[in-house]
Amino acid sequence: MNRMGSFSAVALALAASAPVLAAETGEELKNVQIRDANDEPASIPDFGEKVLAIFYNDADAADLNDPLADALKAKNYDKAKYRGIGIADLKDSKAPNFLIRKIVRGKIEKYNSTILTDKDLAVPAAWGLGDCNNTSIFILLGRDRKVKRIQRGAIRGADIDAIVALVDELVKEP
Repeated sequence: MNRMGSFSAVALALAASAPVLAAETGEELKNVQIRDANDEPASIPDFGEKVLAIFYNDADAADLNDPLADALKAKNYDKAKYRGIGIADLKDSKAPNFLIRKIVRGKIEKYNSTILTDKDLAVPAAWGLGDCNNTSIFILLGRDRKVKRIQRGAIRGADIDAIVALVDELVKEP
């Protein structure tokens, strides 16, 4: 193979291994059966009923988007219209599941929120999130079950402001 051919093969291989978010803004998602913090079967509460801010986190990157979670919590949105939810990716974590669930229960108390667990990567499979290892994926869903914003990795600064402004708009909608 010539040099250009081997370069193309390497570029193609790298592109194929890059993380991909298949879920896109405007796409309607379906609820997923996962587990709660006590390892009991659960689905995402208020799906299609409230604006949902969903944080899908590898347990090894559980605090990555706490600044966004803190900003949303500070807004004290009407609980009849908004819910923040965390989902811990147990499959990609190096820590044992019982320890992650203990940490999850602590975060439930801190944020007065719902945190579920995904031990089989059911959420990335159902929503096309790609590789979720060592990262956090934020998904904002409207009451219409459609993705309003999706973002991978650390969310800071102007992105936090934009997400909070979008949630402000969504919770005002009738």
